[in-house]
Amino acid sequence: MKPLRIALLAAAALALAGCSSWNPLVALGFKTAPAHLPTPLSPINVQVTPRVIWTANAGKSQGFSFRPVSQGGHVYAAAADGTVSVFDEDTGRVASKFDAKKRLSGGLEVGDGKIIAGTSKGEVIALDMNGKALWTSPVGGEVIAPAAIGSNVVVVRVTDGRILGLASDDGKRKWVFQRAMPPLLLRSEAGVLAVGRDVVAGYPNGKLLALDLEDGKLTWEVSVALPRGATELERIADVAGLPVIDGAQVCAGAFQGKVACFEIQSRNMVWSRDVSTSRALARDGKNIYVVDDSSAVQALDKAQGASVWKQDKLQYRRLTAPVIVDARVVVGDYQGYLHVLSPDNGDIVGRLATDGTAIQSLVPIAGGLIVQTAGGSVLLVRI
Repeated sequence: MKPLRIALLAAAALALAGCSSWNPLVALGFKTAPAHLPTPLSPINVQVTPRVIWTANAGKSQGFSFRPVSQGGHVYAAAADGTVSVFDEDTGRVASKFDAKKRLSGGLEVGDGKIIAGTSKGEVIALDMNGKALWTSPVGGEVIAPAAIGSNVVVVRVTDGRILGLASDDGKRKWVFQRAMPPLLLRSEAGVLAVGRDVVAGYPNGKLLALDLEDGKLTWEVSVALPRGATELERIADVAGLPVIDGAQVCAGAFQGKVACFEIQSRNMVWSRDVSTSRALARDGKNIYVVDDSSAVQALDKAQGASVWKQDKLQYRRLTAPVIVDARVVVGDYQGYLHVLSPDNGDIVGRLATDGTAIQSLVPIAGGLIVQTAGGSVLLVRI
């Protein structure tokens, strides 16, 4: 097998390693210990009962991961076959449905009167709110993460590590940010985060950086973790999940690295903690919440990073990133279950079964949560 092919397989394997029971080294032919089996669900002390307000179908993901968008009283959701569905947020009724006429691989994002998605052929497409194609921009690499929109710029991250800024009006390339990449990269579906005049993104080799939306120039950069180890596999330390902005601080986590918080203005590290994650973080008034690479859920004190609690009864269940809904922590798993955790002690206090396929995205909204599954179900859930 050619070295490049091995590297590509390893990168694809490692994208799932942190959140599943599948062992990438076994998949690559190495002799190693068997992968962990997902922890079976055990009875819980029910204190809250999540309720499904409505369920709709947006179409299957077919191996990709899609994130719905709530905006203007509607929920926008995509499927791999190119279907884009618009649901009434209150009732779940189909407001409109149209065909992008391209196979989709990442999205969605809605802004500037446009619907933005990525295709499996390395393109970014823009549709108007009625589904009419406005522009298509080739970006020379697979797009599996949602874009960010700000200051009339559409920013996308490509799986080869490049970050591109496209003009929202016509899709023309305004700038590209790229550096020499390590041999192996995590396959990240986290995308980028538009904050004011900057776009913040996790990056390979443990970096978290901010780029100017207008010209793509580096605004600031910090090291969440440093690569370490004797092999390229051991040295992967990508910041693969979205960071969280908490007032004057930003916090992020690195695979095989740390979770760390920094002062945005000075870029000084406030604290760091040895926790490996490839998922986005969540926060509330007291804690930073992280799903680590064994799918244990951890709460870290926001002020000093001290461990508050660790919930390991969901280990190896391929959990989503955590979100905060109605002052509680919510995660989804590979069998389509939602789990509600107490922010005080991590106890599992509520559970909801969906369609039996993996939950891909959790999007908090006012008074509830929009859920999208691999099987194509889109649900509004209230805790």
